[in-house]
Amino acid sequence: MTGLLHLDQPVVCAHDLAAGYGTDVVWSGATFDIAAGAFVAVLGPNGAGKSTLLRQVLGLIRPLSGRIEVLGEAPRRGNPAIGYVPQARTLDPDVAFRGVDLVRLGLDGHRFGFAAPWRSQRSERDAVDRAVEAVGATGYAQRRLGAMSGGERQRLLLAQALVGEPRLLLLDEPLANLDVRNQATMAELIGSLARGLHLTVLLVAHDLNPLRNVIDVVCYVAGGNVAFGPPDEVVTPEVLSKLYGAPVEVLVDSRGRRFVVGIEEETAHPHPHGELVPDAWRLP
Repeated sequence: MTGLLHLDQPVVCAHDLAAGYGTDVVWSGATFDIAAGAFVAVLGPNGAGKSTLLRQVLGLIRPLSGRIEVLGEAPRRGNPAIGYVPQARTLDPDVAFRGVDLVRLGLDGHRFGFAAPWRSQRSERDAVDRAVEAVGATGYAQRRLGAMSGGERQRLLLAQALVGEPRLLLLDEPLANLDVRNQATMAELIGSLARGLHLTVLLVAHDLNPLRNVIDVVCYVAGGNVAFGPPDEVVTPEVLSKLYGAPVEVLVDSRGRRFVVGIEEETAHPHPHGELVPDAWRLP
């Protein structure tokens, strides 16, 4: 059973937290509280450890040091109060799986929740229909996944994470592989759902700008360190230069968009193929 969480208690609480695999430290010294209802953008270069943070919240890996609490208790696998959307994967266009079938997996324990034997088929259909409608996918949810665009599949993955009515939503690069227009649309959709459903959100992304109108705080992971706070206090030359250990500039245009410049490619993207995660830690 999920621990009892007081209204003023952080949904995620980390103190001097360190993460890694085996003896390899990915980042350390992370101390932050995530308030209920907060929308957090987890930013940083490839390989810095953004997805590793989500794995800790999900209870898939234990801290190397320090402590973390999620929803008032130690993180644990299969917590039904957490909805999760993993990084998008390549899909065979001939797959016969329908959109509604994907969403229904969020009810039967395929990922992190547990099957509810007391739930009737009618109540399951109603729950799936509500989730599909919430993400605006009713018009194509009966189609095969292989015949859908990346943006359409991403909405249905979001519906799958929402169908169990979670309190905490973890999204690993939901804007990846979307064009600029669809990135903005998806960000606005997630922000609207978070407000309407009173969700706390951690969203991994590479770019702050599509999210700037919906996020409350930034968790920036780089150089083995973590900075946490409002965007205009974290995405600054002073903070990022300290994180990277190299001079960094942040340019702000007339629309309020922030652009990080002045980082050599190898420094900004130390692992061009993503985080080096042992197979034992990869999700099914």
